[in-house]
Amino acid sequence: MIKAVIFDMFETLVTLFEGRTYFGEDISADTGADPIAFRREWQAIERDRSIGTYTIEEGLEVVFKRLGIYSEEKVKLAASKRWEALEDTFSAIPEDSISLLKDLKEKGIKIGLITNTFSDERDFIRKSPLFPYFDVALISYEQGICKPDKELFRRMIGRLGVKPGECLYVGDGGSKELYAALEAGMHPVQCTWFHERAFEPHIPCPILDDFDHAAYPCEILDHIYEK
Repeated sequence: MIKAVIFDMFETLVTLFEGRTYFGEDISADTGADPIAFRREWQAIERDRSIGTYTIEEGLEVVFKRLGIYSEEKVKLAASKRWEALEDTFSAIPEDSISLLKDLKEKGIKIGLITNTFSDERDFIRKSPLFPYFDVALISYEQGICKPDKELFRRMIGRLGVKPGECLYVGDGGSKELYAALEAGMHPVQCTWFHERAFEPHIPCPILDDFDHAAYPCEILDHIYEK
């Protein structure tokens, strides 16, 4: 019997491909960085940005200095445009996401969040209307570890006070999260409702045959009853 549903955040409850988007290629264009070099260095510190080693501003400073183009103005510009894009993301939370969380609450199902998140994204998550629905929220920036680290899933199980087999994990599949959830003993479901939003070079996680799928948020309720 499913007693808890644990969600990923991005491309699961909200999508970054909404309104004003601002990704690495946009930062490169705005700051004069070589796009290939910027992408390489930005990805090299992704884990550090995810586990609280660097704020977004600190991460930008590190990368710009490595590329020899640092200025305080460039950091402020890129950080502010990321903020604007996140405002669009969290101003357009799908009603289906809210409805699903409400339905789960009404049915007495515990709700968790496990998300790999940078400092600015963490700030938006905590002030969003989604946040009060989470019984436990494990945000990588605050936890000091990120998916697919098994410890995040162990922490979630312990804090929710449930058994692994009583948990449904819902995510788009990035960061090998579905495999980590399976290894933790949960029932993973790959959500695909935002799959078509992504554009090059931001390849979404492919549809994985190893897992159950949900094309619409409301289908998560069906998966609960099937387990």
